Amino acid sequence: MIPSSELPPELQVQQWFNTPEPLTLSGLRGRVVVVFVFQMLCPACVAHSLPQAQQIRAAFPERDVAVIGLHSVFEHHDVMTLQALRTFIHEYRLSFPIGIDQAGSNTPLPLTMQTYGLRGTPSLLLFDRDGRLRVNQFGHLDDLRVGALLGQLLAQAPPAGDQAQTEPPAPAVGCDATGCAVAD
Repeated sequence: MIPSSELPPELQVQQWFNTPEPLTLSGLRGRVVVVFVFQMLCPACVAHSLPQAQQIRAAFPERDVAVIGLHSVFEHHDVMTLQALRTFIHEYRLSFPIGIDQAGSNTPLPLTMQTYGLRGTPSLLLFDRDGRLRVNQFGHLDDLRVGALLGQLLAQAPPAGDQAQTEPPAPAVGCDATGCAVAD
């Protein structure tokens, strides 16, 4: 786990959707950043986490809260292709920026998933305005809990002299209603 006093590493993304240029955590400093880590074949991601991401995107101004999806595939690699994800994003009308987690070498776990010690999907990463990781949660959190966490992070003053930047226009154990877990 990354100590809260240290700035976390950047997301390791091989391709972006819904943004004209790549996003970085450092470039989003000054805002609260919400990263929804998902797989398009994860039932809890589709039923709960991605709709929650859309709701947060609609509820908060982009100058205050950046919502990012991270497609982090650790299973069923042969069917979760770039074209399949492109179609999924279109069909589910996902409007927030979505990155594809960089594939790992000699492991089914992608790089950001490894770096952040993610245990599966859905996972939620919340970064404060200073860019520090405040929440690393495996499994879906209900709307009330996420709203309370966002409220706490938004109540913190932006970093001194820092204005929020404008956002540019291994086999799994299995999946169930709470998520898809990575095998130990």
